[in-house]
Amino acid sequence: MIKGIVRLAIATIAVSAVGCYSSSAQVSQPKKNSRELLVAAAADLSSALKDVGDNFEKKTGVSVQFSFGASGALTQQIQNGAPFDVFFSADMDYPRQLIAAAEADQSTLFQYAVGRLVLWVPADSPLDVEHKGLDILLDPSVKEISIANPQHAPYGRAAVAALTHAGLYGRVKDRIVMGENVSQAAQFVESGNAQAGFVALAHAKAPSMQDKGRYWEVPQDYYPLLAQGAVVVSRSQHKKEAQEFLDYIKTKDAVDVLRRYGFSLPQE
Repeated sequence: MIKGIVRLAIATIAVSAVGCYSSSAQVSQPKKNSRELLVAAAADLSSALKDVGDNFEKKTGVSVQFSFGASGALTQQIQNGAPFDVFFSADMDYPRQLIAAAEADQSTLFQYAVGRLVLWVPADSPLDVEHKGLDILLDPSVKEISIANPQHAPYGRAAVAALTHAGLYGRVKDRIVMGENVSQAAQFVESGNAQAGFVALAHAKAPSMQDKGRYWEVPQDYYPLLAQGAVVVSRSQHKKEAQEFLDYIKTKDAVDVLRRYGFSLPQE
C-alpha cells in the first residue's frame, strides 16, 4: 500500500488551483436550459474537452458545462445522484460499473481514446528526464514524486504499474505523494511540492503547461492500456443532446483536437 501522504497545506493549494470535484465536493446544479449539458469528465481531459465543447456549442447551440475530477470520484457522485448527463472516464471499468448499477445506458458506451502516461518535471529542473526517464527518480534531489490517487484515478494505477514494471516501486514508494486526480499530481510538480510526477500526456501538451515542464513518455507496455470510455447517464433529462455530443466526439473535428493533446484512437 502506498504510504505517501500529501500534507494538508499542499492539498489545499492543489484543490484551489485545479478546480475539480472530489468525491465529497458539492455538485453544481445545471441551469434550466434544455440546450445545456452537464458533463463529468476525467481530469486528463481538462484542456482537450473544453476545446471540443466550445466547438460543439458553436455548431449546435448546445452549451456544455464540465466538472473534471478523478474517474472513481465522479462515478461515486453519479451513483449518489449527481445531475450529470454524460460521463467521460479515463478507463472503461467505471462506465461499466455504472451500467451494471443501471446508472448509465449501455447502448451509449464507447471507447473514445487511449490515454498516455508521462513522467514530468519542472522546466527549470536539472533532471534529464528526456534521456534518463524513470532513472531520474533515484536521484537524491528527488524528495517527492507525485501521482494521482490510484484508489480513484486510472492514471494513478498506471503510475504504480509503471514503477513496478521498472523494478522501482519498492525503492521510491516512501517518497510518493498523491493528488486526488492527475491534474492535482501535475499541480504538485508545477508548484514545486514534488520534484517529479506522473501525469497525462494531455497535461504536458496543453498550451498552458508546455512552458512549465519537460517530460518523458512512459512506454505503453509498462502499464495497462488506458482505454478511455464515455457513456450517457441514465437519469439525464437531455439524452438527445447527450447522444449528439457523444456522436460529435467521433467526428474528425473532435478527433483532431484529442490527437493534438496526445490522445490516440482505439484502433491506432
